[in-house]
Amino acid sequence: QVQLVESGGGLVQAGGSLRLSCAASGFTLYSYAMGWFRQAPGKEREFVAAISWSGGSTDYADSVKGRFTISRDNAKNTVYLQMNSLKPEDSAIYYCAARRQTIGVLITTSNRYDYWGPGTQVTVSS
Repeated sequence: QVQLVESGGGLVQAGGSLRLSCAASGFTLYSYAMGWFRQAPGKEREFVAAISWSGGSTDYADSVKGRFTISRDNAKNTVYLQMNSLKPEDSAIYYCAARRQTIGVLITTSNRYDYWGPGTQVTVSS
C-alpha cells in the first residue's frame, strides 16, 4: 500500500523553527520528485518547495525562500522540510506529495503530483 505520512508539525512562536518529515512506505522514493504544499483555512493549496529525485535540484515559493529548506534521504525513504524564522502567515496544514519524475523541471502545481500524505498542522503564534 502506497503511503506518505507527514510528522513534525505543531505550535511554535513567530521566529521559531520546525522540521517536518515525510516518510514513504509501499514504494521507494528513488524515482520520485517530492513536493511540500500547504493550505490555510479559506485558501487554496499552495506550493512551498520541491526537490528532484536525486536531491540535486530544489525550488521554493518566493514566500519561503531563504527561510525553508527541503532535503531528502532516499536511503531512509524520507523527505524533510526545515522551516526557520516562521511567521504567523506560515500557519497551515502542510502536505508532502510525490511525483514520478527523473528528468525535467520541478513541478509546482499540485494536480501534477501522484501521491499525497494526510497533512500535518503547523501553527505559528504572534
